[in-house]
Amino acid sequence: MHIVRLLIYSLFLLTGLLLCSDLKAQSVYFASSLDTNFLPLDTLSYRKLNQYKPKEIALEEFQDPEDVKREKKFWRAGTEWFLAQAFPALFNRFITKDPYSYITFKNFIDHQRFSAWDWDDNQFTTNHLDHPYHGQLYFNAFRSNGYNFYQSSIATFAGSYIWETAGETQAPSINDLVNTTYGGILLGEITHRISRNILGRGHRNPGSRVSNEIGAFFINPVNGLNRLLDGKWGKADPYNTIDSSSIWTEVNIGVRRFDAREGDIIHRGKNGSYARLQLWYSNGPQDIKRPFDQFYVNLEFGKGDSTFINAVNVHALLYGNEFFSTKKGRHYGILSASYDFYNNDAFFYGAQSLSYSWNSTFSYKKENKLNMSLAVGALLLAAVPDPYLLYGASRNYNYGSGASYRYRAELSVLRRLRLMGDYNGSIFYTISGNDSYYILHAGSFEANLRVYKDFSIKLSSGYFALEGHFKDDKYPDFNRKFPSGHISIGYNARF
Repeated sequence: MHIVRLLIYSLFLLTGLLLCSDLKAQSVYFASSLDTNFLPLDTLSYRKLNQYKPKEIALEEFQDPEDVKREKKFWRAGTEWFLAQAFPALFNRFITKDPYSYITFKNFIDHQRFSAWDWDDNQFTTNHLDHPYHGQLYFNAFRSNGYNFYQSSIATFAGSYIWETAGETQAPSINDLVNTTYGGILLGEITHRISRNILGRGHRNPGSRVSNEIGAFFINPVNGLNRLLDGKWGKADPYNTIDSSSIWTEVNIGVRRFDAREGDIIHRGKNGSYARLQLWYSNGPQDIKRPFDQFYVNLEFGKGDSTFINAVNVHALLYGNEFFSTKKGRHYGILSASYDFYNNDAFFYGAQSLSYSWNSTFSYKKENKLNMSLAVGALLLAAVPDPYLLYGASRNYNYGSGASYRYRAELSVLRRLRLMGDYNGSIFYTISGNDSYYILHAGSFEANLRVYKDFSIKLSSGYFALEGHFKDDKYPDFNRKFPSGHISIGYNARF
C-alpha cells in the first residue's frame, strides 16, 4: 500500500475515533462562521477547559502548551532524523539495488556546487505526496523531542538538503528540496497539532486514553514512538493536557456525476461513489499571530475516476492581524501557506503557495452570518501535465511559478442553511519543461441543509479547467475541463 495513502486512511480512522470518543461532541455546523480557507476566530474550548481538568495536572499554571518547558532531547531527535534518512537509503541500496543508491563521498562533494542542482524526472505522486510525507518525519523528529516550530522547520530543510546531496548519485533536485521542505513543514505541524489535541482530550477523559493514544499514533507515528520510549503512553502530561484547541470535522458520503472528455455531465457523464473529509483546527480567538494556530484540511475521494484520491487541500495560518471591528462585523488580514493537489480524469495539478487575504465577517441576530475573503498570492512551485513532454524516464509534467487569486463567500441562515461559493485561480509560467504558461480555474458551489441534529444533506457542483498555452507552434494549446455534481449525506461534530 502506498505510504501516503496509509496516512490518508489514518485520517479516516482518526475521524472514527473522534466520533466514538467518550467526550461528547458539540454540533458546530452553522453554529459559527466556518471558512474553509481560513479558520473561524472563535472557539468554545476555552470556556469548556475547566470542565475537563484532570486532578493530577494544575492547568491554571499554564495558558498554552508552548508555555510548558519541554526537555530538548537533541541526541534522540538527531537519531530519529538520521534514521529517516538511513532507512530509505539502505532499502534502496540492499533491497531494490537502485543504481542511484551507490553514493560516494565524491558524489556528495560534487553536489555542493550550485550548478549541480537540476530538476528530477520522478512521477507526479512521488514528488507531490511522498516527499511531503518524508519531510514531516524530519520535522516531527525534532518537534516531538521538545523543539519549537521554527527549529523543527530548520531540521526539515536540513534533512531534505542532506538527502538531495548525499542520498543518491543523481543530481540534487530543486523541486524535491521545495516539496520536501515546504510540504514537510505543513504536514509536520498539522500532524503535531492534531495528535496533541487527541491526546489532550484523552487526558481530560481517562476512559478514552487508550483509543486516543492509538489515534494519535496513526496521525503522528514519531511522537507516538517517543511517548512509548518516555513511558508516557496512556498517561497525562502538561504539554498535551492543557491543549485547548478545537477540531471540527465533517464527513460526507454520497454519489457524484462527472465528465472529463466533453464537459457534459448531463448526457455524457458517468457516476461514481464520493467521499469527503474536512477538518478545521483552531487554537482560540486571540491566536492569529502564531503559525498554524488555525488551519484547514480537505480530502476528497471518488470511485470511477483515474485515481482514488482526487483532491488534497491544506490552508494554514502563518500570521494574522485584525484591522477593525464593528457591532455587525470584523475585518482582518491573514497570511497563509497553502498546498493544493488535484488528480482526476482530465488533469493533475500540484502547487505550494503563499497568499494574503482580506477577510470580513458580518452577523445578524447571531443566527445569520456572512463571510467573505479575497486573497492574492505567490505560487512558489506548481506542476501540471504536458502531453508533449517526456522528461527523463517518467516525468510528463512541467514545473512553473506564478500568482494565485481567490474569492470566497459563505452565508449561514438560521444555523440551518449554508450557501457557499468559491473560486480559486492561478497563472504560472514554466521554468522546467516546454516553454509555456498555464491558467487554472477551480470553482465550486455548495448548499447544505441541516435536517436532524448533526446530520445534513449537501448538494454541490464543481468546475475545474486547466488551460495550457505553448510558445512552440508545433505544440497545440489545450483546455481540459472537469465539471462535476454531488449529492451526499454529512455528519459534523466539534471536539
